[in-house]
Amino acid sequence: MSSLREHQSLLRRNLLPLIGVSLCLYFSYHLLQGERSYFRLVSLRENYTESQQKLAVLKEEEKHLAQRVAMLRDNSISKDLLEERAREVLGYRYSNEMDVIETQ
Repeated sequence: MSSLREHQSLLRRNLLPLIGVSLCLYFSYHLLQGERSYFRLVSLRENYTESQQKLAVLKEEEKHLAQRVAMLRDNSISKDLLEERAREVLGYRYSNEMDVIETQ
């Protein structure tokens, strides 16, 4: 009976530190591995940076395409661009001209 009381006394003395250690382990785990963890934050920041770079490239491409469209409008037609588009769409070419295949 006295050993049971000793174990209960030992448990009562160490209950608060056990709870504290358990809470520390719980929050540490979620800090490192959880849905809102540090590593997830780093990953999201990298994705954000990559997305910003892709956005900058796409905006530049959009700007270039907008300039080409503007050159095909009625009030400011670029003859060279119009000829290029007509030859591409209609398949016209000169007799000495060869097709060039572009690879990306």
